[in-house]
Amino acid sequence: MLDISVKRVQGVFKIHTSFVTQEAGITALFGRSGAGKTSVINMVAGLVKPDEGRIVVNGRTYFDSEKGLNVPTEKRRLGYIFQDGRIFPHLSVKSNLTYGMKLVPRSERFVAFDQVVELLGIEHLLNRQPSKLSGGEKQRVAIGRSLLTSPHLMLMDEPLASLDNERKSEVLPFIATLPKEFSVPILYVSHSVDEILNLADYLVIVDSGRAVAAGQVRELMDRFDLWSFAWCGPLPDRGICARPVASSSRSSCFSSPVTK
Repeated sequence: MLDISVKRVQGVFKIHTSFVTQEAGITALFGRSGAGKTSVINMVAGLVKPDEGRIVVNGRTYFDSEKGLNVPTEKRRLGYIFQDGRIFPHLSVKSNLTYGMKLVPRSERFVAFDQVVELLGIEHLLNRQPSKLSGGEKQRVAIGRSLLTSPHLMLMDEPLASLDNERKSEVLPFIATLPKEFSVPILYVSHSVDEILNLADYLVIVDSGRAVAAGQVRELMDRFDLWSFAWCGPLPDRGICARPVASSSRSSCFSSPVTK
């Protein structure tokens, strides 16, 4: 469960975002570039301090301005996946995977090494150096390294933005299975409609620092009045929606990604 309510003034830009989710699935923050999505997850991560509000993840309070509580980033047990993966170039894939895991006491680990390697399909990569990996392989390693810290929440800031369509198709299925396989919720930032429709269970549309709508993805898909907050070009034709996605219960529409 996520209970996020944060306010922060950054120069002339004001962030005032609130949403609550009850399920351990994928919650997507969706909106134009510059809407404030990354600022929100950086506050959840503890990288940026809100001026006021609260941040609660699965019953654990990380920030509460009224109580004067602000848990340091390193004590929040969160995994963070960036656009470029940021795996250590001087370490092998296996050493990258186990780097953060070794910092977690054995008694607190609930994600097994072999399980992650098998799920992500990276056993054949364990002895390789990052320079020998494709972009999609690097992102899978980054996801595995994050998972092996047994995080309470995973934060993903446009993790597929630097990949071409083929590599995106390679990584998407792995991300979709994570909450179910490991019971770890994901807070996912994107401005790609396709990614949101293929991954998200719960959607928060962000515009100018504010959450203008929040709810189940399918419920918000029918509200075309909301897409003006996130779509940077002409709104897509309603008639191209509801094309089933292979091996997924979600529907796919708006085949063109949102442009920056």
